[in-house]
Amino acid sequence: MEESRDRAPSGLREMTRQAVRQRIAETAIDLFVAHGYDQVTVDQIAAAVGMSTRSFNRYFPNKEDVVLGDGPTWGATVRDHLASRPVDEAAWESLRHAFEALLISTDAVDVTDDRRKRVMRVLGSTPALRAYNTEKHLAWAGMLTPLVAERIRGKDADLRAEAMVQASLACFDAAMLWWARPDETRTPVELLDAVFTTFER
Repeated sequence: MEESRDRAPSGLREMTRQAVRQRIAETAIDLFVAHGYDQVTVDQIAAAVGMSTRSFNRYFPNKEDVVLGDGPTWGATVRDHLASRPVDEAAWESLRHAFEALLISTDAVDVTDDRRKRVMRVLGSTPALRAYNTEKHLAWAGMLTPLVAERIRGKDADLRAEAMVQASLACFDAAMLWWARPDETRTPVELLDAVFTTFER
């Protein structure tokens, strides 16, 4: 009982922190959509939320992370799911399942599809964000490539693994950006499957 009481405050603090992060992100996306990403400053986001710039930086290191979220954690999620796949499963199929697991885990977050689509549209229309997203994906590739190389082995395993991982990241991005289109009705997982299947033929 005593241990439970000790843990409760920490859990409550984390819930409060996540709620504040979500409020900041939602406010920022509204500003980006209304005025353009490059025209909105951190100071403006902080003021719209009702906090100081210093307080903003306790929740997000920079403006880019408001859009792209917790990249290292998401990359680790993909890595962990990839590592858990059956060793005799084709590496490409394992990568698909690992990315699907990420999409399913983010679906559990209390954010509407409309909000997520707006985020992806901001990302897709902003060169600086696309470049920052690519930088984060390089970190993901560093985690995923060794696991794929272990699965495929043979000549040039590291090279082939790198190419396969980079292709899988491109598939993930393409599926998410396509899903953000206003007239698209399929889910991110359905679109991911469609893109991955293309390279199985």
